[in-house]
Amino acid sequence: MSNYFFEILRAGINTTFQDRGRFHMQHFGVTPGGCMDLDSFSIANALVGNSLNEGVLEFAYQGPLLKLIKGRTKIAMTGNVLFQIIKSNEEKLMGECNRTYILEEGDQIDILATKQSAYGYMALEGGFDVKPFCKSVSILSRAQIGPNEGKKIKINDKINIRTNSQNKKNFSTKVINNNQNLIRVLKGPQFDYFSKESQKDFFSKEYKISNLTDRMGMRLEGTIMKNVVSANIRSEGITKGAIQVPADGQPIILLTDYPTIGGYPKIANVTSVDYNLLIQKTPGAKIFFKLIELREAEQLYKEHLKSILEIIKNIKEIN
Repeated sequence: MSNYFFEILRAGINTTFQDRGRFHMQHFGVTPGGCMDLDSFSIANALVGNSLNEGVLEFAYQGPLLKLIKGRTKIAMTGNVLFQIIKSNEEKLMGECNRTYILEEGDQIDILATKQSAYGYMALEGGFDVKPFCKSVSILSRAQIGPNEGKKIKINDKINIRTNSQNKKNFSTKVINNNQNLIRVLKGPQFDYFSKESQKDFFSKEYKISNLTDRMGMRLEGTIMKNVVSANIRSEGITKGAIQVPADGQPIILLTDYPTIGGYPKIANVTSVDYNLLIQKTPGAKIFFKLIELREAEQLYKEHLKSILEIIKNIKEIN
């Protein structure tokens, strides 16, 4: 354990350690979990020179207020986040996302809010000094699995950092925020359980994201889907992005902390290319669904990965 650490002066909302997740425990009923927005997560790590699977702090809506008690570190913030750096002499500097900042002993980082989005990320050079569980530092708070006893970060916690940064260079890159409200999906395995009229409505009418949304799922409000076969099925394996329709006919999109099995019919599944766009939508936002074929979804995702690699490739040193 290192001697360099932050103290938590404000915990923020849903502040947890996250990486890409743990993918070898689903047969035990443990979901992979991991970061909600893989793009923002990867860019944050790349900016500070980390491996793209290094653990970061993820927060929702309002982030934590951290004070660097001992050490020196370099941070990067990604997402669409409003934050400020409070220097030890009380000078305040408004921060910019997608670039790095050097924090000296006594400095504070105040992550005020996400802007028209849900999740933000803070990575630091060398990573956080936390103990992985089953090869991952992702916290699954519902099951209390992961570092920090599987719990969200709370006030007065200490967060250890792995290295004392000596690098004086800062870096930035350019990221364009995508705010479109069209979400592309594939047909679900029980698509034909729903009436022809409901199938048509699903792809032609808007849905509103309800307040009942968290890391596990997103409840939608809109046209009721009419099931003409059965509102329940034998429980079967499931994945993130699956759009289940329970007996009330209002869709639920399963998100990153999804259960490993489910017993509701699935009308569709969100494509990988649009998943990060979807999870950054906030309650009250309205979305539409568009059906595409698997081959198109695969090609779109390949192109999307190329665009993220291009953002990382274009990281430049700044003054």
